[in-house]
Amino acid sequence: MAELTPNAQKVYDALKKLGATSPEVLKTADDVMRTAHLPKGMVNNALMELVAKGFAKRVAREKAAGYHLLK
Repeated sequence: MAELTPNAQKVYDALKKLGATSPEVLKTADDVMRTAHLPKGMVNNALMELVAKGFAKRVAREKAAGYHLLK
């Protein structure tokens, strides 16, 4: 996916690897951080990019927001 930055691509791949492909399987930024081997700030920026470009959805929850892929 050429329209994504390298970090966003890593985070996308990490979400896919974690199986976060539906609203029933949500993963937190911490889960993604461990899988993508990126600092939390970079993961958060990449997640915001994925949400803004329509690749992922953020679901607000009580403690930590969860993310899953849309594409």
